[in-house]
Amino acid sequence: MNTKFRKLIIASGVALALGAGGGAVAGDSMSANVNDARMEARISTTYALTPHLETYDITVAVQEGKATLTGTVSEDINKELAEQFALNVDGITEVDNQLVIDADYVRPESEDSPTFGDRITDATITAAVKSKLVWTRHADGLATEVSTESGVVTLEGTAESEDAKNHAGRLAADTRGVVSVDNQLEVKAPGSAEEPGAVDTAMDKTREVAGDTGDYITDGWISTKVKSTFLWSRGVSGMDISVSTEDGAVSLNGPVGSEAERELAIELAEQLRGVNSVDASGLVLQPAAQTQ
Repeated sequence: MNTKFRKLIIASGVALALGAGGGAVAGDSMSANVNDARMEARISTTYALTPHLETYDITVAVQEGKATLTGTVSEDINKELAEQFALNVDGITEVDNQLVIDADYVRPESEDSPTFGDRITDATITAAVKSKLVWTRHADGLATEVSTESGVVTLEGTAESEDAKNHAGRLAADTRGVVSVDNQLEVKAPGSAEEPGAVDTAMDKTREVAGDTGDYITDGWISTKVKSTFLWSRGVSGMDISVSTEDGAVSLNGPVGSEAERELAIELAEQLRGVNSVDASGLVLQPAAQTQ
């Protein structure tokens, strides 16, 4: 896929994702074909924003809510992730996962192919930070505007406590591609905002970015968001940790390179909406030196 076309997909997909929460235009006035195209764009954008999927050429086709995935990936976990992310898109009812697993697969590179660092744009960083913020259990107390320039993320708006403000800053700082965070959130107790309507509007916009509300919190939703948070976080090797959830209880299993990585994985999982507890007994300390 050439660079110009790839950038067009990412740019248009992000634009669609930013307006994904507007249900008013998704009614009878929108044709089924347009709905399908919109879902294709959202799935493709998710893959483009996910570090461990964006290196693969995965083709997505949606017809009447059924997503068909074709292409080649190198591991079964990549195939599973692609399917889970597709299922998590509102409107997708079924996934026909035809992805082929080839352990030796290496995506062909051309002279104009951007590096991973080049592909992490300010727009993708902003989208990732917004999603992480709306998934946190502090989301109901945050009214946050996120902007990014040259990797510097600025958070503006309000938080209901100092802890919520600091947590938002940590989530942003731990996002891949972020150089630094300018946390301008003002701490205001619930009901103390001078313009509560404006705060509610800001929070509604943030929720629209991820297309999620509390009504969608299920065990599958939680597992997917934990995995996504790991993949977007610079301090956790998301591909090595498996995630399962039962009645809001999250279990983490797999190798971690340090105690700091283990603690970060637990913190990231605990802060998600709907998580009641985190069992990290399955995380095994396995420094990189021991795996060589």
